[in-house]
Amino acid sequence: MQKLRIVFAGTPAVAIPSLERLAASGHDLVGVVTRQPAPLGRKRVLTPSPVAQAASRLGVPLIEANRLDADATGQIAALAPDLGVIVAYGGLVREPLLSTPVHGWINLHFSLLPAWRGAAPVQHSLIAGDSVTGASVFQLVPELDAGEVFAELRHPLQGDETAGELLGELADSGAGLLGQVVDAIADGTARGVPQHGEPSLAPKLSIDDARLDWTRPADEVRARFRGVTPEPGAWTTIDEQRVKVLDLVAPAAGDDVPALSPGELVLAARRVLIGTATTPLELRRVQPAGKPAMDAGDWWRGSGRTTAVAR
Repeated sequence: MQKLRIVFAGTPAVAIPSLERLAASGHDLVGVVTRQPAPLGRKRVLTPSPVAQAASRLGVPLIEANRLDADATGQIAALAPDLGVIVAYGGLVREPLLSTPVHGWINLHFSLLPAWRGAAPVQHSLIAGDSVTGASVFQLVPELDAGEVFAELRHPLQGDETAGELLGELADSGAGLLGQVVDAIADGTARGVPQHGEPSLAPKLSIDDARLDWTRPADEVRARFRGVTPEPGAWTTIDEQRVKVLDLVAPAAGDDVPALSPGELVLAARRVLIGTATTPLELRRVQPAGKPAMDAGDWWRGSGRTTAVAR
């Protein structure tokens, strides 16, 4: 098997399993590309990306760039890569960089392509109520997430995963899939298959996308909650005050719960219930504006309310 010179591009923690897999492979990881340090926390401290921190720990040369412009392209070309690998970098790879590595670039994407092309595939899959998702390794081409697929894995959904939990699982399993494709490219056995079917799009979610609409059926509300947790973070308003929804579950089958109108909140059997267009849901954990996260029952009892309406 040929020993490849690999450049890796990624930014968030979800890309770290793939980075570590490549670093431990028999190939040469000659450089890591990631976005520049960003201000984090209330004090807005400039903080290197999770991938930058991992690359430093692994001792891999680092290129920090928010755009893969001419300067970044020159730095990458100087590494003489055989293959570029990208996992959640957060920027587009265009020509001439797209053709700089001998074998071009491959991308680990967290959906079964052509489903959910774009920045937030896991989130949109959960919001849509999919029963199965997965990961794909494909050849990067100028069109968004449209290249030939080398390999994929399928991941049945249990119906209670949040986007954060699912991304963590796919990051781990996807790293193994990515490693297999890299080895196949190295020994000349990789074969890409054109994508088939109608593409669906998964653009980045805004904070407005994370607002829960209690006039929708309970299963749709829960699906949106799962898809926007932990980012951008589910929320609602009560008395015109924003409240983050950190844990929201469906009462167990057979539970005796009162009939509630959409958005109506009550304390029943020591549980905070909230109405939807169909059956109520149970609020378990919340974070009121300006306050720490807390148990929903403690929050409700401390508010002195007997009833309220979320909008």
